[in-house]
Amino acid sequence: MQLTNIPQYELVEKRELKEIGSIGYVMRHKKTGARVFVLENDDDNKVFNIAFRTPPSDSTGVPHILEHSVLCGSNKYPVKDPFVELVKGSLNTFLNAMTYPDKTMYPVASCNDKDFQNLMSVYLDAVFCPNIYKNEKIFLQEGWHYELESKEGNLIYNGVVYNEMKGAFSSPDSVLERYTQRVLFPHTSYANESGGDPICIPDLTYEAFLDFHRKYYHPSNSYIYLYGNMNMEEKLNFIDQEYLSHYDAIVVNSEIQEETAFDQMADEEVMYGITDEESEEEATYYSWNKVTGSTLDPKQYLAFQVLEYALLNAPGAPLRQALVQSGIGKDVYGGYECELRQTYFSVVAKDAKAGKKAEFVQCIEDTLKEVVEQGLNKKSLLAGINILEFKLREADYGRFPKGLMYGIQCFDSWLYDETDPMMHLAYDHTFASLREEVNTDYYEALIEKYLIKGTHGAILTLIPERGYTAKIDAQVAKRLETYKQSLTEAQLEELVQKTKELKQYQDEPSSSEELKCIPMLQVSDIERKIQPLHNEMCQIGDTKVLFHDIFSNGIGYLDLLFSADEVDTEDLPYLALLKSVLGYIDTEHYTYQELADEINIHTGGIMPGITCFTHQESLQEPFLRFGIRTKAMYGELGKAFELIYEIIQYSKLDDEKRLKEIVSEQRSRGQSYLMSYSHSIALMRAGSYYCETGYLGEVTAGISYYQFLEDLDERFEEKKTIIVEKLKKLSSLVFNKKGLFVSYTSDKEGYKVLEKELVPYLETLPEREICPVKRNYHLEKKNEGFQTSSQVQYVARCGEFKKKGYQFHGSMRILQVILNYDYLWTNLRVKGGAYGCMSALTRDGQGYFVSYRDPNLAETNQIYDKIPEYLRNIQIDERDMTKYIIGTISDMDTPMNPSAKGLRGLNAYMTGVTEEMLQKERDEVIDSTQEDIRNLAGPVQAVLDENAFCVIGNQEKIAANQDLFKEVKPLFH
Repeated sequence: MQLTNIPQYELVEKRELKEIGSIGYVMRHKKTGARVFVLENDDDNKVFNIAFRTPPSDSTGVPHILEHSVLCGSNKYPVKDPFVELVKGSLNTFLNAMTYPDKTMYPVASCNDKDFQNLMSVYLDAVFCPNIYKNEKIFLQEGWHYELESKEGNLIYNGVVYNEMKGAFSSPDSVLERYTQRVLFPHTSYANESGGDPICIPDLTYEAFLDFHRKYYHPSNSYIYLYGNMNMEEKLNFIDQEYLSHYDAIVVNSEIQEETAFDQMADEEVMYGITDEESEEEATYYSWNKVTGSTLDPKQYLAFQVLEYALLNAPGAPLRQALVQSGIGKDVYGGYECELRQTYFSVVAKDAKAGKKAEFVQCIEDTLKEVVEQGLNKKSLLAGINILEFKLREADYGRFPKGLMYGIQCFDSWLYDETDPMMHLAYDHTFASLREEVNTDYYEALIEKYLIKGTHGAILTLIPERGYTAKIDAQVAKRLETYKQSLTEAQLEELVQKTKELKQYQDEPSSSEELKCIPMLQVSDIERKIQPLHNEMCQIGDTKVLFHDIFSNGIGYLDLLFSADEVDTEDLPYLALLKSVLGYIDTEHYTYQELADEINIHTGGIMPGITCFTHQESLQEPFLRFGIRTKAMYGELGKAFELIYEIIQYSKLDDEKRLKEIVSEQRSRGQSYLMSYSHSIALMRAGSYYCETGYLGEVTAGISYYQFLEDLDERFEEKKTIIVEKLKKLSSLVFNKKGLFVSYTSDKEGYKVLEKELVPYLETLPEREICPVKRNYHLEKKNEGFQTSSQVQYVARCGEFKKKGYQFHGSMRILQVILNYDYLWTNLRVKGGAYGCMSALTRDGQGYFVSYRDPNLAETNQIYDKIPEYLRNIQIDERDMTKYIIGTISDMDTPMNPSAKGLRGLNAYMTGVTEEMLQKERDEVIDSTQEDIRNLAGPVQAVLDENAFCVIGNQEKIAANQDLFKEVKPLFH
């Protein structure tokens, strides 16, 4: 394709990028100066992204609020929420928008040509011609507004971004990251919170909001990215004719400034909130940070990512080891931040004692000096390089299209050097150089220059304070009360009226004429046939092997599933602990650091895990499998088996000192996980009240498991003998050849390698008959409220429908789209101010509803209660039904990489799902009618009647609604 002679664009550079199988074109739009980067290749999963440099001048969150607001209608597409309409009715493989500290981007992706054009058109109109100038209510809804139901009522703040950021600022890890950038770069835009500080968000005016759009959302400040297999010339002409050609070039002062290097490290303290019941004793965070130069040095950009592994993140890495053994904190984390103008390296000690800052800093400095003097472990450097290179070459980003990830990564250079978006995508030469440098002092010199002698840095101490959240809430309440007292009767009436008008606007659906403006596919554009499962049952020796014959570019994806049927109920938490110990403790032939290096040099990782399966049709008792997952190039598969055998047969499970470190670390990480995924944790807990599967998940990964870790950590000396005994017993129970099932994804060449390498491995495994235990499930309706220092709630409710006589039907997949993006979206997010809402009725007979970063509690539960009535009366015309069907199929047809295809086949096999069942489900989706959706009121009512209810959230809010719960308790102690 000729992209060198498009009259409206100047070609700056054309280059082959072998690393990602693409031809790269760097271009500039002649009339406006818009920057354009095209990656041309044969990938059908096409990506478009338009981004703007958006440095904030304060912490009111205007870049973030604008990111939400421009997607609420535009000139060509005047519907109230075109983003939601696209989610409901397109075949997108990605659709979102993201605010960063210095940029805002709007990416879309689709494999369907017509759909891709539609998505691109809606997004271009959204950013350049949004309805925000015509309708202030968009700003009020998405950003913030005063809410007053009556003159006598309480005045509050509400708004989607306002509540989202209240949730974000409830996490100490998030607070620490935000303050770190503020302290390291105090004279740049990074000192301001682009997402919005909840204290500052109400200072943002509508006028300032519009001014920000006028200033930065102009083609002259834009970055346009196209990726994939498409007619690029046609797309570039469309962008020019419809949008860019209507503008003239202007000067936009958006350059991201560099911070002048400090003469000495900054040193600051920040408070964060804990509940009254939580201990302040070991809840301090210490953070040590050094600025490490520019993101525009491609070799250093990758070298510091290697050092992140070799110095800090590898098990037994020098900084991690020194800090853990010093006993300063229960967990150590950190790394290299390379998505900003200036990069920095962080080390954080979490759950530490107060008064240990000097010791923390000294430990880091002494360790770094020792590393430079003695030299880094060469194998650790090679392992770090291999991890990076394996990840980049595999290009496995889960559900995210690889073209999207390339489009995000290119900004690490493009935003700061407008001529070189390809800097970090062309990495072959850089990796070759990094490997050569392993045998020099290159890495040690980087440590000395930046981490030892560098003075541009900061030490932050995050200090826990009981009642801190309540104090902030009181300040906000006082501010609101003072404002309310300043208003006249007429002004109060006006505020009540404005509250009513906003709610009326939110209740008012877009007209059918407006909705018809959104381009939409037809059901005929959908492939009716399912994707095959790629399941072929084979046998190697006496062991069953489920083979997934899929081209995988020379990588074999292996799952070894061992039966856990002999594990007693009371031992399940110890089984979860075993998962965290294996691979992170010394073995007969390796220290755990040496083991990690061997794993990362020869494989893409070895990951133990626990999976619970339920046979979908019979709905028998669920069964657990202890899995070992790995991926490796075919030539390394034998080494992978050797390392797996070393781990499961020779781990020193009686190393009490190391076990103590692992337990403390897992407890600390568990606390962060519970805070970050409170919606999932609340759902898991609610499911454990009535459901065996939910119970198994809870005791191995939920609140119960966290409480188990708390107890082990606090009483380790008393329990260490039991811990060792349990781990040894479980290891001998689980790793039994009789209970082994193998799943393997590769092409036929890779399968031949498996046949050769699996046999000697099988011969070494112990073998004996399995005697399954009868588990006691302690199912009990608890309906708990777990109190935290969070400023928002996560409200979960779930139940069963199959056991009450209802069958799974494909229309339940459509219901998920209807509830998540119509009923719940409107009531919980648009009107209620919650950031997110999720629901599903699943094949195994379970149903759930959950809110995310929700300012409400009882009101949300009432909204759940009204779903059956909503469904009984739902009116769906032909266009809407088509839209819902397309949106459902889009979710079902997410493009999968080889690993995901293999896992899909494995899960289907283990749960008894056949291709015939999947085809029936797909046919039911495509053929669904309004009556099918109305009929779902019954199964939804059955789910709600279970009334399994759990909330994690604000201490005061839960206390005020304690009549909804059987028990109210703190989440942490």
